[in-house]
Amino acid sequence: MNQHGSLRRRLFFLILTPLILIAVLLGVWRFAVAQRTAQELFDDSLLSAGLAISRDVAISGGDALLPSTRNMIRQASGGEIFYHVTGPGGIYVTGYAYPPSSSASGQQDPYKPHFFEAEYRNEPVRVLRMTERVALENLVGDATVTAWQLTSDRNAFANQLSIRAAVLMGILLVTLAIVVWFGVAHGLRPLLDLQDAIDLRSPDDLSEIRRPVPAEVQGVVKTLNRLFRQTEQSIIAHQRFISEAAHQLRNPAAAVQSMAEALQDAKTDQDKEKRISELVTAAKNSATVAEQLLSLERLRYPTRQDQIDEFDFRKVAEEAAAEMGVQILARGIEFEVAMPDTKVIVSGDRIFLSEAIKNLLDNSLKHGGEKLSKISVSVRQDEKAVMLTVKDDGKGLSPDQSKTVFDRFSQLEHSEGSGLGLSIALAVAQRHRGQITIDNVPQGASLTLMLPR
Repeated sequence: MNQHGSLRRRLFFLILTPLILIAVLLGVWRFAVAQRTAQELFDDSLLSAGLAISRDVAISGGDALLPSTRNMIRQASGGEIFYHVTGPGGIYVTGYAYPPSSSASGQQDPYKPHFFEAEYRNEPVRVLRMTERVALENLVGDATVTAWQLTSDRNAFANQLSIRAAVLMGILLVTLAIVVWFGVAHGLRPLLDLQDAIDLRSPDDLSEIRRPVPAEVQGVVKTLNRLFRQTEQSIIAHQRFISEAAHQLRNPAAAVQSMAEALQDAKTDQDKEKRISELVTAAKNSATVAEQLLSLERLRYPTRQDQIDEFDFRKVAEEAAAEMGVQILARGIEFEVAMPDTKVIVSGDRIFLSEAIKNLLDNSLKHGGEKLSKISVSVRQDEKAVMLTVKDDGKGLSPDQSKTVFDRFSQLEHSEGSGLGLSIALAVAQRHRGQITIDNVPQGASLTLMLPR
């Protein structure tokens, strides 16, 4: 199961979640506005009813309200309105008995309409009390009109407004959710087309993707194309390496086979000893080529077994020089080793660096030619780098021959070597963020391995 889930579903929830939160906040705000709107509307209607009652009582001389006035008040106020009217001196004129009262009513301006909350028959009501100067027959004085309405009627009206708003927002959210769900699917269609196009490819097709895609996906396509190019180049290099390795191993293997057959045909002990010696040499050459090929492959694909640590580079150079010095001195060649007095600390793989040094020395030994009489190894350092130089007085190398000598299985002229030594040394240097250069010297060859501090 996909750990990250569907991209379509993620976009759907990312878009809808903030909209739902905003809708909830708008719903709370709309409910508060509906309550306030209902309060204002009902207060206005209650005031209008109070004025109508006051005028009707004054005109009728204290009689009950006209049926037309009662119907008009009921229709305009949105619910039943109760009223109580007293004339001058507090004489009951008309309306319902025992109106709601307010403890703070005496503190208000008597001629200013006063609204307050109270209870009437155990139900909460909104009450209006207003006083006017009137004349009823021969009496002149203050007439007080008290009108009230059930709070439940107001709440029902406010709830009705809120429900309408909620239904409207719900319809909008559902419509938006449908549009987003199918809109995201339509927007992701180019990705699905890209997936289908890649699925139709064969495993051997590593060509670039040229299908037009949206700008947001172009970076992904560019990365895929770069990965395809790198994979193709890696496969080509690997195939070339296998082909060259098979070709290089064929010769030593054929030599071992021919030496073994010649050993079988040897007639004298002297001839047999000679064939055995040749067979051992051919076997060593074959093993050397195989080891060098494995070293190249290991350098291409590092493993956790490769040890990277800090050490004194002098000791590695001395051990490699001591191992190769036996072969060099056995051929009557002068061998000189020069090391600094202080430690030369580097960070890297001891085994690989030792192999690189031995390959540099082996290159001088095998390709120095008949005039080769001296090989030297020197180590020096400065603030930025550590340098190891292998120098000889043989045939010589020039800097313009770098490409040829550092290529795998490449030699300037035929020799007993495999053409892998300098390639391995260069790969080791590059793996340690260093380099090998051919120095410009008047005689012989000089190669310098440089490692950064």
